[in-house]
Amino acid sequence: MNAIITAAELVGELTADRPPVLLDVRYQMGGPHGRPAYEAGHLPGAVFVDLEAELADPPGPGGRHPLPDIEEFGAVMRRAGVRQDTPVVVYDGGQGWAAARAWWMLRWTGHPDVRVLDGGLAVWTGPVETGVPAPETGDFRPVPGAVPLLDADGAAELARTGLLLDARAGERYRGEVEPIDRVAGHIPGAVSAPTMENVGPDGRLLPASELAARFTSLGAGEGRPVGVYCGSGVSAAQQVLALEVAGIPAALYVGSWSHWSADGSRPVATGAEPG
Repeated sequence: MNAIITAAELVGELTADRPPVLLDVRYQMGGPHGRPAYEAGHLPGAVFVDLEAELADPPGPGGRHPLPDIEEFGAVMRRAGVRQDTPVVVYDGGQGWAAARAWWMLRWTGHPDVRVLDGGLAVWTGPVETGVPAPETGDFRPVPGAVPLLDADGAAELARTGLLLDARAGERYRGEVEPIDRVAGHIPGAVSAPTMENVGPDGRLLPASELAARFTSLGAGEGRPVGVYCGSGVSAAQQVLALEVAGIPAALYVGSWSHWSADGSRPVATGAEPG
């Protein structure tokens, strides 16, 4: 099953006998809430999902965007009309990070058919609507564990024995700046792989062959296990998505640097090398 869908493909699917459920996950870290933008115009029938309130628990020991309560997540998805046997397409404003978080959550909890609108709302040229839909309640029951999840110990082990990718900007990886978390640097052994290098100038993911070449150059391949982290498990989900498109399965460290750096006993590396 493809992990992404183009705007042209989605136009066709929305007129099919079994159209996908649409989830609008617009979110900008530190920016305005996505709900007003959703109400100003969204894909027809799309239901708004609040990343911070519904795809994550409040910040705490587990990081800035820890996993939400699974039963509550299931209730949110059912209210949005998500069904086990119906495709789901998620989108955001175009960055792809928030949509990928929703994609990963649904994948991790067992939904068999969920895709991200490549390029998000920014590439959509079809109709939009302003009304808030009231979809028929879905039947999706989340069962965690369908795709791999890393904790801090698992991330540390993968950095030693496999490939752990740091999806943050290079200057944060190197420890030159840290605008959010308490310590600057990266997990020892992790390789710098900024998420923004997964997309082209049009905001869409690079072709699968180019993504595969990128990740191979960073050390992926030959059955080597791969994991990804970022600041708080959001942009790293987009990297997991890009790896999926490239044909490379990868685990997500949801707690990411916000969780790792909160514990002063965990080691920290700085500089351009994995350490």
